[in-house]
Amino acid sequence: MDFFQYKAIDSTGRVHNGKADAANIADLEMRLQKMGQDLVNYKEVKSPAQSASGRGVGRRDLLFFCFHLEQTSRAGVPILESLQDLVASTENPRLKEIISAMTESIEGGKTLSQAMEDFPGVFTHVFSSLVKAGEQTGEITMVFTKLNENLKWQDEMATQTKKLVTYPAFVGSVVVGVVIFLMVYLVPELLSFVKTMGQEIPAHTKALIFVSDIFVDYWYLILLTPVLVFFSIVIGVKTSPGFALTVDTVTLRIPVVGPIAKKIILARLAAFFAMMYAAGITIIDCIRTGEDIAGNRAVAIAMHSVGQKIADGKSLSESFEATDLFPPLVLRMIKVGENTGALEESLENVAYFYTRDVREAIERLQTMIEPAMTVVLGSIIGWVMFSILGPIYDLIANIKI
Repeated sequence: MDFFQYKAIDSTGRVHNGKADAANIADLEMRLQKMGQDLVNYKEVKSPAQSASGRGVGRRDLLFFCFHLEQTSRAGVPILESLQDLVASTENPRLKEIISAMTESIEGGKTLSQAMEDFPGVFTHVFSSLVKAGEQTGEITMVFTKLNENLKWQDEMATQTKKLVTYPAFVGSVVVGVVIFLMVYLVPELLSFVKTMGQEIPAHTKALIFVSDIFVDYWYLILLTPVLVFFSIVIGVKTSPGFALTVDTVTLRIPVVGPIAKKIILARLAAFFAMMYAAGITIIDCIRTGEDIAGNRAVAIAMHSVGQKIADGKSLSESFEATDLFPPLVLRMIKVGENTGALEESLENVAYFYTRDVREAIERLQTMIEPAMTVVLGSIIGWVMFSILGPIYDLIANIKI
């Protein structure tokens, strides 16, 4: 559809300026006539979906958006009036611009979910699908309640994921920096004195000299290699689906980190599945959406396989079990939910369990990292001191008084 800026006049002679999308001019005139207005003039302009991106709209802004619409819809306030109030109360200029564009779209005849679909950078496919389901079932308040809870949960998971990555990266960088300083600057200065003593150098000191020479002569390779490996993996993931699948599969098998990453993915799938199923979306559509939000190709392929098996007539629990990817807890809870008719509650319990488990696992990991890094750094410093001070001690011990 094209997007038009128009001037229209109603039966009382009042002039209305606005924007609306339409298939053509005749469609625009028809839409205005339904609102009791006659088209005066128009011009084609850029669509708000093109001019207003989702950049600058964060999860906290969406929380405010959902909370506002939840409260106003519960009070019986029409959606259009709620959005107009939201434009006046929001402080984020980008969100204000997007809500204004949505308001114009709804005035032009679109539903709320259709207006959201114009801004996929802000409202994901899951988000707009849930709102559409709420519109069709009349449970829009419940949908916004679930979305609000889910956004809070996503915020918590994002915080936990940052902790999982940031703290080890910071501590590891400090250790690497200290090792480079020792090997490039301090060790060569001290070893120059050891070499001038003119006595036999022990094997551990020779090993230290060898490692120090590598750092001094090839420091640029030591620094560039991790960067090159990282960008090679990124390029490979973007250009080769097979390589991307291998990387995602290996990621789930990395000791310590892999199981935590898998639990985060399973918690996300369970939470979204429960929310969509409660909103009245079919199981097949929930599975298809699960493929998109998995964030891991190995899990996405498993979800696709689940969808195919369900389409072939198998039960949900049998389909999940056939993938050999999901742990017994998930399978057991899905089977219980199927048998009791409480699939939503079962999946919510899975999400709760894994959310708690992830939080505890990350806390344990953080507790372990600091002493582990201390041991590593202490071992390296001890090796350096022993390799340097050992020959000096031997020299002093051989001095005859």
